[in-house]
Amino acid sequence: MSAIQLEILGFAAAFCTTGAFIPQALLTWRTRRADGVSLGMYSIFTTGVALWLVYGLLIGSWPVAIANAVTLGLALFILAMKLRFG
Repeated sequence: MSAIQLEILGFAAAFCTTGAFIPQALLTWRTRRADGVSLGMYSIFTTGVALWLVYGLLIGSWPVAIANAVTLGLALFILAMKLRFG
């Protein structure tokens, strides 16, 4: 597989995994409810995503860095909604 094909594969994977958080973020925003969201899970997950972002930046992998930057924003949003709405 060429370097370009690997980058495309990485961006496709990043699009899918990052995009998976959009419905949860929208549902939490629309309903103003987050009782089904685990505070512990999202806290640990958000920390992990932040670490993946740093890792992606350090190794110079744009698919890893961009996907985790966007996912971090979405995870922080959901976490903030959990803290605000319970």
